[in-house]
Amino acid sequence: MIEFEWKPDKTAKTPIYRQIVKYISDKIAAGDWVIGSRLPSQRAMALAFDVNRSTIVTAMEELLSYDILESDFGGGTRVKSNSWSLLMSQPPDWNKYISSGPFHANLPTIQTINKLEFEPGYIRIGTGELAPELYPNKLVTKIFRRMPEVVPHLGYLGPLGLPELGRALSERLQLEQGIEADPANIMVASGSLQGLQLISVCMLKRGSRVYTEAPTYLKSLQIFQSAGMNLCGIPMDEEGIKYWNIKGASIDSLLYTIPTHHNPTGLVMSEERRKALLSFCQKNCLPVLEDDAYGQLWFEEKPPKAIKASDKTGSVIYLGTVSKTMAPGLRIGWVVGPEAVVQRLGDVKMQTDYGASSVSQWMMTELLTSGDYDIYLDDLRRELKGRRDNALAALRRNFNDMATWNRPSGGFYIWLRLNKEVPIDKVFHEALQHGLLLNPGNIYDYIENHAIRISYAYADPEDMTKAIEILASIVEKYD
Repeated sequence: MIEFEWKPDKTAKTPIYRQIVKYISDKIAAGDWVIGSRLPSQRAMALAFDVNRSTIVTAMEELLSYDILESDFGGGTRVKSNSWSLLMSQPPDWNKYISSGPFHANLPTIQTINKLEFEPGYIRIGTGELAPELYPNKLVTKIFRRMPEVVPHLGYLGPLGLPELGRALSERLQLEQGIEADPANIMVASGSLQGLQLISVCMLKRGSRVYTEAPTYLKSLQIFQSAGMNLCGIPMDEEGIKYWNIKGASIDSLLYTIPTHHNPTGLVMSEERRKALLSFCQKNCLPVLEDDAYGQLWFEEKPPKAIKASDKTGSVIYLGTVSKTMAPGLRIGWVVGPEAVVQRLGDVKMQTDYGASSVSQWMMTELLTSGDYDIYLDDLRRELKGRRDNALAALRRNFNDMATWNRPSGGFYIWLRLNKEVPIDKVFHEALQHGLLLNPGNIYDYIENHAIRISYAYADPEDMTKAIEILASIVEKYD
């Protein structure tokens, strides 16, 4: 559906309907609106342009007469051709190019979320990032002031990234997680999401099966699906993925798991389940892709060590990032695995972006080696714990009889499971009308569910309390 970010100038001498005709014609002529694109209803266009509907009718009639739009009397109005001007050269059929690309389009709900997260006026209770006020601005300023003294250059870096950062990560992984990884086993990526993309395009054949928890973060992405992989969801219990339900794993298969502060459910896989899962995967020659984006954000007690810490055979590829602990804009993540794997990923990475940000890598090196990062993390954990407690209190007051939920021990998320079969898509759109932007659970799952991912990391406590009250009033109508 075409959307408008323009309004006619009501003070101009040119009639408003003629301005609308020119605007639409120019968009079509430039190839911005491809043949077959559907325009909104006349009522919707009148609202968007802040004009009377009769003005839209007049403009549409003129455009139809030029034969660049067509109406099918029930299906709306669509772009028919680019014949606005006989002097204008025919542009390429971009619709053909768009549809032939390898990447699948996101689900409409995800596209809406991705767009509205950058627009003001919404309380964002599903956003998976830290609130701007939680960013370590003073600490970053302090680090940047020191950088001229320690940074020799800001040129391109090698396939694995900044060697100094590789050594710092190697020491930290050993200290925190017990992961034995030399710098040669670590590749710095532009966020762990890039690590996932690199793995999907250069390590698996089309048609390979990727097992995941159900629900899972990976289901809300199109990375593996666009690369021709088949996702297979495995149910979970309170200890984690029920790995024994994995059937028919082949040499081309892979298991993707988020064992610590799982996205979207917030669960933490028990130590016993981690060991049993690794043993099962090693016996069945099933590689493990461990995503540990939230591992450092524990509240009351540390979670079990990463699965990778027990890996003595190179069966596990480990992903880490600072997008959740610092800021996603830094675009720094890392992939830990056998040397042959990270060398291959590094080679492909050099073909795509020629390295993650040099500035961010030098900054993270200074941050990790100075001791400031751990002081910052302690403060961040306390703040997130307070926000979690506030959200849980609001849920108890408003959803006590309508839903169940977990009490996360870290991370960002509460998995709110509605007791009745509430039409979650309708709740999503009605919430938008009340200024709430949420993440419905069905974008993470393989089957229809009646859950909502609540993130307490972004909205401030006062807004979160207000948002949960409004959300409860919406859900209550479906009881």
